[in-house]
Amino acid sequence: MSIRFIKNKQRFILHTKHTTYAFDVVFGRYLYHTYYGKRTNAIPDPIDRIVSFAPYLSTLDAGKSPDFFPQECSFYGAGDFRPNALRLSADGTGVCDFVYHSYRIFKGRVALDGLPAARADEHTHTLEITLLDEVSGCRLKLYYTVFADVDVISRYMMVENVGERPVTIHKCMPLMLDLDRSDLDMISLYGSHCCEVNFQRTPLHHGLQSVYSNRGASSHHYNPFVALCDHNATDERGEVYGFNFVYSGSFLDEVDVDQFGRTRVLIGLGSECFSYSLNEGEVFCSPEAIMTYSSSGIGKMTRNLHRFVRNHILPAPSLDPHPVVLNTWEACFFDINEDKLIRFAKEAKKTGFDMLVMDDGWFGARNNDQAGLGDWYENRNKFPDGLASFVKKIKAEGIQFGIWVEPEMVNPDSELYRAHPDWALRVEGREPLRSRHQLVLDMSNPAVVDYLIDRFDRTFGDIPIDYFKWDMNRHLSHVGSSVLPADQQGEVFFRYMKGVYRLFDWFASRFPNAVIETCSGGGGRYDLGMMPYGFQIWTSDNTNPYARTMIQASAMLAYPAATMSCHVSNPHGNLRSLDYRYKVAVGGMLGYELNILDMSDEIKRDISAQIAQYKSFEHVIRLGDYYNLAFPTKYSYSAYYYATADASELLLTLIEKADCQKGTTKLLKLKAARADAVYTDVLTGKTYRGEELRHGLRVDLLGDGDRAQLFYFRVSDICNKI
Repeated sequence: MSIRFIKNKQRFILHTKHTTYAFDVVFGRYLYHTYYGKRTNAIPDPIDRIVSFAPYLSTLDAGKSPDFFPQECSFYGAGDFRPNALRLSADGTGVCDFVYHSYRIFKGRVALDGLPAARADEHTHTLEITLLDEVSGCRLKLYYTVFADVDVISRYMMVENVGERPVTIHKCMPLMLDLDRSDLDMISLYGSHCCEVNFQRTPLHHGLQSVYSNRGASSHHYNPFVALCDHNATDERGEVYGFNFVYSGSFLDEVDVDQFGRTRVLIGLGSECFSYSLNEGEVFCSPEAIMTYSSSGIGKMTRNLHRFVRNHILPAPSLDPHPVVLNTWEACFFDINEDKLIRFAKEAKKTGFDMLVMDDGWFGARNNDQAGLGDWYENRNKFPDGLASFVKKIKAEGIQFGIWVEPEMVNPDSELYRAHPDWALRVEGREPLRSRHQLVLDMSNPAVVDYLIDRFDRTFGDIPIDYFKWDMNRHLSHVGSSVLPADQQGEVFFRYMKGVYRLFDWFASRFPNAVIETCSGGGGRYDLGMMPYGFQIWTSDNTNPYARTMIQASAMLAYPAATMSCHVSNPHGNLRSLDYRYKVAVGGMLGYELNILDMSDEIKRDISAQIAQYKSFEHVIRLGDYYNLAFPTKYSYSAYYYATADASELLLTLIEKADCQKGTTKLLKLKAARADAVYTDVLTGKTYRGEELRHGLRVDLLGDGDRAQLFYFRVSDICNKI
């Protein structure tokens, strides 16, 4: 059992394969955090300390103030002046103080109402802690679900109003971790549209550091992932704590260093874009947050998170080979029609593509980005015989078919908006702001989601669509709903995301064999909340290979390659550029965005060869363990490799940046290689002993731009046989 309770110590201990997490019930009421780190049975006991200006209960002494000790969940106004995990009240003060009541340990996990969550397997166990607050009349349940195989523990909470008065939750942070140290760096991922997930590492300081989104989406600007690590931690050495949030809306990650030099981490919904009212008998369920620990550096944390996402977050079919797609956007933009796309399909099939994806421009009066959003039926001027007939013709060419949708948005110039202007997010008396000529549909309104389900069902019906690209091209402003009363308007952000998830659930059940790739102007919702629905995520609208090298390297800190959609964009006839773009794109799941009708036969042959080569090692990228060798923000090149679980196959990529020095030789150590094996590089035929690869492969940098190198090693023999 990965969870146990030691009665005489009132101690809960949670074990994963390599880590231990522990906390005690102290003074009969508080949850006192005692340990999180390398697996051990030597858990420290709680200590008392007299602290000035620290309030305490009259039934306890001054050494038992909640302002001093490390807690599992802190409550606003209850004597802990550090950032709190829960603010809730029935009287308007926000003060709450929950007291330990009971526990339960069980196999599996609790389902989260209308929210994405990690999948349990036969080894998953959960600890449920129940606390009560008699004044507010609420019951709080804290959940710790242990994914022992991947060294991940998830945290979520449920609040039930069992009293007689309405209560309002003003802040909800389902994960809180107190560490008795602050000699740490904080790693986060910041950015902007077309410049997502930039790596940032800064030392902790006294006070509060945070990353957040108040945009209604996890956003291009800050990713929900954060990590804390030793100042001298590298990919292979040092202690590292990693955190993330299984949610796609506004969020808050807080890291606070207090007066004693201790660190508190909080992951959750925050308070700026969240409140939630509960009447008698109602229950609020939070999203899930996750944490992992590595005593062996940043790389081990990354591999923990990658395995967790593959094994417990991504839909099971995503572990199968992903299709290599040809997307029409950068080739055609809105200028599409049936004849053109059938010609695309013919050439795509001949070149070796698995799928043609028809992007924006196929529906309503959609000839540019100023009209048509919300009118989800085919444009008969472009597809005179209808969508079903068109898709049948495409598939008759022997290629799969995908289609672009943006369900959450509406153009004011659309039939939908003219009929239902109240279905857009709006605040009475205020002019709604537009972005990309769009308004946002009120997905918190069940009638809107019902309409979209009915509309998409009638449009797509039983058409054999293989792939949906789901986009979201603006953020939420003037966030108000026409169907909620004034005292519930703070719920719109959260209810919006639950409406979006409800529509995703419908798509997944209605089209169970279709791939869903999510997108939000690129990586604006690159998060764990999207990944249970989508095979992969469009990482950035920026397909420039130099920019993509940076973006992909940073994204890989937290998310596996199976989630990352990487496309080769139009090389304009330059074969060297095409080769370079391809070798950058094989960092993830390969696709292309180019006008295949304008390509020369030579370029088509090269693309065909690239696709064939990629398919020979795609499984190593999709399922393999990731090892970073040279991060592009630090070096003039990027180097990394994937290794299969048994290390029988290794795929090494080296990408030169524009400022790379010609003639430099680098020693790349592939420490995952088997020392007892002989490897053959499939691409060159050269052989290497595993011990040689572990000590370092010597690679010369060419230093003249648009250069990258691939090495695909397979075990060809065992050393003791030769």
